Amino acid sequence: MVMFEKESGQPSDQSTVTVMPSNKYSAAIMEENNNMAATAAVNGPMPPPEGLSENDSGVELTNENSPLTAAEPPSPFSPKQNGDAASPQDGNQCLRGSRKRGRKRSEEEEEVNSAWDSYTEDKSSGTSQLGLRQRPRPRTIFQAGLTPHTHAKPRRQNRKQEPVMTPCVGGPRAVASGRVPEAPRLELMEQDSKDSAQSSSTSSSSETQPEYNDSKGFGIGELVWGKIKGFSWWPGIVVTWRATGKRQASHGMRWLQWFGDGKFSEVSADKLDSITAFPKFFSQASYTKLASYRRAIFQALEMASVRAEKTFPPCESDNPDDQVKPMLDWANGGFLPKGEEGLKPTHSADSKPLDLQVLDVSLPEYFPSAKRPRVSVCKSKAAPEESYSREQMVNEVLKHQRSIEDFCLSCGKMRAATFHPLFEGGLCQTCKDVYLEMSYMYDDDGYQSYCTVCCGGREVLLCGNANCCRCFCVDCLDILVDPGASNNARYLDPWRCYMCQPLFQYGVLKRRHDWSLKLQEFFGNDNGQEFEAPKIYPAVPAEQRRPIRVLSLFDGIATGYLVLRDLGFKVDQYVASEVCEDSISVGVVRHEGKIQYVHDVRNITKKNIQEWGPFDLVIGGSPCNDLSIVNPARKGLYEGTGRLFFEFYRLLSEAKPKEGEDRPFFWMFENVVAMGVNDKRDISRFLECNPVMIDAIEVSAAHRARYFWGNLPGMNRPLCASGMDKLELQDCLEHGRVAKFGKVRTITTRSNSIKQGKDQHFPVLMNGKEDILWCTELERIFGFPVHYTDVSNMGRGARQKLLGRSWSVPVIRHLFAPLKDYFACE
Repeated sequence: MVMFEKESGQPSDQSTVTVMPSNKYSAAIMEENNNMAATAAVNGPMPPPEGLSENDSGVELTNENSPLTAAEPPSPFSPKQNGDAASPQDGNQCLRGSRKRGRKRSEEEEEVNSAWDSYTEDKSSGTSQLGLRQRPRPRTIFQAGLTPHTHAKPRRQNRKQEPVMTPCVGGPRAVASGRVPEAPRLELMEQDSKDSAQSSSTSSSSETQPEYNDSKGFGIGELVWGKIKGFSWWPGIVVTWRATGKRQASHGMRWLQWFGDGKFSEVSADKLDSITAFPKFFSQASYTKLASYRRAIFQALEMASVRAEKTFPPCESDNPDDQVKPMLDWANGGFLPKGEEGLKPTHSADSKPLDLQVLDVSLPEYFPSAKRPRVSVCKSKAAPEESYSREQMVNEVLKHQRSIEDFCLSCGKMRAATFHPLFEGGLCQTCKDVYLEMSYMYDDDGYQSYCTVCCGGREVLLCGNANCCRCFCVDCLDILVDPGASNNARYLDPWRCYMCQPLFQYGVLKRRHDWSLKLQEFFGNDNGQEFEAPKIYPAVPAEQRRPIRVLSLFDGIATGYLVLRDLGFKVDQYVASEVCEDSISVGVVRHEGKIQYVHDVRNITKKNIQEWGPFDLVIGGSPCNDLSIVNPARKGLYEGTGRLFFEFYRLLSEAKPKEGEDRPFFWMFENVVAMGVNDKRDISRFLECNPVMIDAIEVSAAHRARYFWGNLPGMNRPLCASGMDKLELQDCLEHGRVAKFGKVRTITTRSNSIKQGKDQHFPVLMNGKEDILWCTELERIFGFPVHYTDVSNMGRGARQKLLGRSWSVPVIRHLFAPLKDYFACE
């Protein structure tokens, strides 16, 4: 098998944006990485995408509906920060930049590179203000099953790369065939800067052409403020084109590497200004609100202080603001005493490489806990070590017979806060929060974005089971299983992950026999929030049951009504709030006008509820665009479409029985699993209950993990398939068509979300050729009747969008079935 390294997103045009959130928290405000080798993420060239959406919940961002603002570019590094923004280059972010695989480099390389060069030139020629970061050249990847120096084409590409904190000056990662890549050191990048600078000032080297010689200033190594159209000013450093792995900059343009995430953009020199203009371009509002902006400012000032040889007294306070304040005062004061002269880069032959500690530091709220302890830059004495490393944890378990349940399986800390849902062992509170957010994030190839064990991992192994979407990081294999486990796995093709292998113990790693139940319990219970058990209504005698009255908010394509009718309920009234005209058309046509549509949920008043009510069941699932952590421009629960949750909460409160009314009343709220922990807890606090997590993979042919809050009887009971559920993809296909996979990944509103596996294959074979899923087959996968969405002459794309936003019918049937003890049925 082959391994992939996860990588961060790369740029694209401003019409689409996607960024993979990071999964590493640091432990102190200003920390340095003990490892002095820096890496930069490298992508293989791929064709430009049609659009963008969230992998698991159907988020779509376009020019028309993007919530990006000039002051808030999106951040790939702050999954927990609602409204956090990234450096300006993410406005150019391309979908294919998110963790794509390395490409074959033999006879295809020249054709691919030339195609990508022409694409990027076409994109960047439109305006001098829109700088597109370019994708570095493809790398040679390691082919499992071959000898270390074999150069044959790989049969499969299984390597992913995690978004890592790349230094602000660094070159593309070189990956040699047959061995684990070594991260290039910054000396190479600094040497590039020296060579370019020397070639500009002298003509001694005939082989090196001068760079940036258009008399506009801003030479290599200068610290600057940069501006891209549509985004606020952001600090960066001018670098040579060789640092990007792409072509030279166009005339009048400069290659910038942005502080904060180390990505590249080609920016017009007219849109640059010296870093000494700090008081002019520094935004206090962005600094207060945006974690990514704070980190970028801190890294820029750290590098400036190194160049100016400026020192600051040790910080006694633990308050981050107090620790950074002296640096901000120094910058606002003009970087005295040396001023602009002290910030210029040095190009002498004996100059030291740029200081890596400046480029690998972060603030505590940015990332999950690091695997290794880091040293505070501000304090001379290191914080006391209070936890085991994972290596020490393994030693304690194997040699001293300690219980693995006492340790955090992700970081090694003792006194685990909860259990690990899949493997024997625990999780500390920090790692639990990370696991809740990241475990149901999927890449464009359908595989998990992060390691199944630790929800981290810079280098991961993908399971070779076609029906499995899990990956395991090299660190977990080498530490928890065996020091040579990852190397052994490279020569296995296919390699089966530890969720697919037999139930044995591998090192200290052992799968729980009841992991499916533990998984639901893990996501459903939050030890930090305990609520009173919901009121249990006694079953209503059959002769006293009456037809059900339903209020459905954000109704979609009337899944609730369809399921109630399929279960045989007598529906007295079904009031639905929906704003999508196509969805309304489906409901009107398929249910023959029996649904009362009331359009925008925000226009429903207390008086309306009283007129339409009383209601026995209130259901809904507000849009997840601004809640899903895979949306880099998300605004969180309290802004954008996230606020629509409070409309559900408001109307639910109005519809609840008043004091003294003794009648059964039920409700259910649904949303995506891949949301921030804080948003999930806030929703739970308002609704006064914890959610249950249900994945439709148990009762259908597709993954679809969702949170459900509510007081429906037996919501947390195990999900069991019925005889009418189509559990395999083959069961959903038309005659003459053959499924290549048993199950498919989460189907979203994006057309290419139906592609499967590492190689992005279509899931169906017809007449010996790959084919897409037909609309009727998509409807069967979701559990809808065939041709359910075939109304109003809608095309395939429109129908998939309706399905991609809908609920899975078997899951809703599972949740609604216990209501038969309370309401009349036919």
